[in-house]
Amino acid sequence: MIPLTEIRAAAERISGRIHRTPLFSTAALGHRAGSVRLFLKCESFQKTGSFKPRGALNRILSLSPEERGRGLVTVSAGNHAQAVAWAARAAGAAATVVMPSDAPRTKVEAVRGYGAEIVFHDDRPTLFEKLDEVRAERGLTFVHPFDDAVVLAGAGTAGLEVMDELEPDLVVVPVGGGGLLGGVASAVKQRNPRTRVAAVELAEGPGLAPALAAGRPVPVSRPHDTLADGLTPPFVGALPLEIAREAVDEVAGVTEEEIIEAMALLTTRAKLYVEGAGAAATAALIAGKVRAPSGAVVVAIVSGGNVDLSRVPRDVPSRAAL
Repeated sequence: MIPLTEIRAAAERISGRIHRTPLFSTAALGHRAGSVRLFLKCESFQKTGSFKPRGALNRILSLSPEERGRGLVTVSAGNHAQAVAWAARAAGAAATVVMPSDAPRTKVEAVRGYGAEIVFHDDRPTLFEKLDEVRAERGLTFVHPFDDAVVLAGAGTAGLEVMDELEPDLVVVPVGGGGLLGGVASAVKQRNPRTRVAAVELAEGPGLAPALAAGRPVPVSRPHDTLADGLTPPFVGALPLEIAREAVDEVAGVTEEEIIEAMALLTTRAKLYVEGAGAAATAALIAGKVRAPSGAVVVAIVSGGNVDLSRVPRDVPSRAAL
């Protein structure tokens, strides 16, 4: 696990530059999740609209002036791209982002708005190969989206904030590449080993469960048309996988329909504007994919709120029926 001292150091390093996001209770959704005391850690209110600036900023501020001066590069479908672009601008560094050509339009526009250069690539499975090509050609410094200890320490500050405010029985975390999961699980388990940690991924195109079964990161096929694009990197990182073996108690998969249902309920009942990946943890609880005893204190990490409205079904609000 990422040492708690490193997560605390990250919290100090990024303090004053990112938000300490709210932890809201929701009785209505808690009832639907099995009469638990449900709290939502709202990283959708974070800078750039997701948890990603925690890790990106911690990494960039940890670099030497020479490393920042070479310029930064990363690869992302959206939220990490925005975070690196924002953090690079804050640190006075240039940033280049390799993005899939079909990345959500709103996220592409946000990356450009923060001043980063975008290099589009048509083939998602080879995004990291394109990144390596750009990195080598230009001599840029890589800021990994999910497989870097400094990035994970930054992500872990979200878990640290949860444990500062609550003594949860269960923390539910969405997982794509595993950066948020690795950081949060490290913080939670070192603060209270009795707190359960559940990871939630896409049922269609899971990454963590196959990697745990294989004992190593494995390339996985991900759906391209999902609303949960934040859960679709080509593999789970080696470091998050190592942490998951030690610190994650269960792994669950949610369907697209369950994610849409959760998005609708979060909008209508909790008044939260949440993207598909951000709704995944709540979806797992509402669908009964992750369970806790009645009355248990449960935290769902709402990882982001960058919704591309052009891709959201028009009937989403109607799915939050009484």
